[in-house]
Order: sequence, then C-alpha cells, then structure tokens
Amino acid sequence: MVAELAPGFLVASPSLTDPNFKRSVVLLIDHRPEGSLGFVVNRPAQNVTFRGVVDELGFAPEDHPPPNLPVMVGGPVQPHTGWIVFDPTTAAGTDDDCIKVSEKLSVSASRDFLRDVARERSVSRHLLILGYAGWGAGQLDQEIRQGAWIPVDVKESILFETPWDDRWKGALAVLGIEPAYLVGQISEA
Repeated sequence: MVAELAPGFLVASPSLTDPNFKRSVVLLIDHRPEGSLGFVVNRPAQNVTFRGVVDELGFAPEDHPPPNLPVMVGGPVQPHTGWIVFDPTTAAGTDDDCIKVSEKLSVSASRDFLRDVARERSVSRHLLILGYAGWGAGQLDQEIRQGAWIPVDVKESILFETPWDDRWKGALAVLGIEPAYLVGQISEA
C-alpha cells in the first residue's frame, strides 16, 4: 500500500496506450490539489547521451570524460528543459537550486549543477532527464481511479541500479505483481 503518491512511482497499466506513457514508470516528485509533476524514467531519448549533452554545453573536462549514459525523455512538457535526478547521499555538494524530494532523492534544473556533476563527478548516482510529465488539478487522481496508473512506493535502486528497460517490471515487482497477470483493459461497472 502506498502511503503518499509523491515521492513515488506511477507504473503505467496495460490499459494506458498513450505513446508518451505506454509501459512507463514515472517518478512523481510533487502531487498537490493544484496539479502534479513527475519524470518518465524508463524511456531513453534517441541518440542523446549524458556525455553528448555535457560535451555540447562545453562542460566535459578533457582529462576524464563523463559516462556515456542514456538521457531519459521525462515527458511531453518542455522537452528541451534538462533535469538531474540524483541521490544526495552520493553528492560532494549541492547548490541552492536543488530540490530535496526525499532523503535519497533530489532534483535540480540548474546548469551550474549539471556542470559540476560533469566536471567533478560530484554525484555518483544520477539521471539526466529532458522534459517532464504534468497533470492539472485532479487529473492524476482521476487517471488513477480509472486504472491508468498503479502507484508504487519509490525504490531508489530501480532508478539508479536497474537498467532502464527493466524498470517497468522492477517497479511492479515492488508490489509483487507479475506483468503477465495484469489485465489489459479496465472498465467501469
């Protein structure tokens, strides 16, 4: 049972066919009556890597190039805005623009912080994400009631240790759900 939606995962049910969210795992970082915000964490951007982004921005040091990690497409809203989701317990330091989501999760959209991560490897566990998913007032609650999303407690290991293409199955496993047993279409009685 999920105590609070945020921070937490939203796992797309098989009935969710929107191409932006089909078989997605969303890290929900904010959920309020006014709306919600999260990041899809299992959909890599095509031909975009962490190394490529920091090279293009001129942030990569020549003596130790950053890892060639995939960049995630966080959602359809502001797709050119970059976010770093990271484990602050592995950070050498953070800046004032970092938002604490939980004890082991923080978020930053700061270019300065991205530069520090690229140059100093100040954070060993991180994801670079472009764009985000947003919901208006009451919209996410309605989608959950309709069966589009399965709320799951957040597990940092799924974000930082599980390969992106195994995160959907891994998030369902937190609840003991085997994907093969999920119902494909949910209807209202």
